[in-house]
Amino acid sequence: MINSTELSPPKPSAVFAHSWWDIIPVSMGLAHFAFQIWLFMAFPHLSWWALVPLGLLYSYCIAWNIESVSHNFTHYDYFTSHPLNRAFGLIESLAIGFSQQVYKTVHRRHHIGNSDRPDAQGVTRDWYSIYRYGKGGLAESVWTYALIGPFRGGNDIYGEMAKGGRKMNDVRWAKFEDRAHYAWFLLGFLLNWKFMLYFLPFYYLGHVFSMMVGYYEHYQANPDLPIAWGVSTYTRLYNLLWLNNGYHAEHHYRPRIHWTQMKKLHSAIMTEDHAQDIHVIRYSHLLGFLGARP
Repeated sequence: MINSTELSPPKPSAVFAHSWWDIIPVSMGLAHFAFQIWLFMAFPHLSWWALVPLGLLYSYCIAWNIESVSHNFTHYDYFTSHPLNRAFGLIESLAIGFSQQVYKTVHRRHHIGNSDRPDAQGVTRDWYSIYRYGKGGLAESVWTYALIGPFRGGNDIYGEMAKGGRKMNDVRWAKFEDRAHYAWFLLGFLLNWKFMLYFLPFYYLGHVFSMMVGYYEHYQANPDLPIAWGVSTYTRLYNLLWLNNGYHAEHHYRPRIHWTQMKKLHSAIMTEDHAQDIHVIRYSHLLGFLGARP
C-alpha cells in the first residue's frame, strides 16, 4: 500500500501553503490573465493574420488553465494567506470565465462519481460523467459532450456547496466571482464590442477543448475499478506544460497528492494489484481521439 507521507510535497513556506513549486502554477495563471488583457489592448493594432492564431492560442490556454492551474487550485490552496487565495481565485475566474469556487464544487462531484455510469434511476453522481447522457451504458459521443457540454446546467451549485459543508462565506464569494466574470465581459462590450464579437467564439472553443480533455481523461477507463478510474498519458512535454495532468489515473486514485509528486505516486502504485488495468494513451488528452478505440 502507498504511504502518503512518503509522497508529501516539500514543506510549506511563509507564502505558499504546500510547496514553493506552486509559484509555477501561480505564474502561469497570472500569465494567462495578462495575455487576455494584452489581447484586448492589442486588438485594434493587429491584422486578422495575427488575430486568428492568437485567438486559437487563447482557446488552448483556457483548456490548459482549467485542467492544470485551476484544477490543482480546486484541490488545495496555493497560498497560506486567505486574501491571496481569494484574489488569485478571482483572477482565475476572470481568466477561465467561470467561478473558481463553483469549479471547486463541480470538481468535488467529479471525484465523488469518478465519471460513473448511471444508477438504476439513470443518475450519475458525477455531473460531468461521460456516461451521463450516453445510451445503453456506453459513453456519450465526444462531439456532443464537448460541443454541448459548456451549455449544460440544471445543477444546484450553491445548494451543493452548502450541503458539502462549505461555509456561507464561500457561497457568497462564489456568487461574487460569478457576477464578476459577467461584469468583466460586459465591460469588454462597453469598451470594445468588436473585440468581444471576435473573442467569444474563441472563448467558447476553449471550453470545448476543456471538455474534450475531460472526456479523454476517462474514455476507456474503468469506472468500477478505483486504480483505473482515469486514463493516463506519460508524454513528457504534456506533463511539463500541464502540471502532470497526464497522470490522471494516479490523480483519481489519490486526489490529495500534490502535482509535484505524481511521478512518485505512479511508481508506487505500479506495484499494486490491477495497476496493469490503467488505460494509457500515447497522446495528450486533448488529442485523445488519435488513439481512441471505437
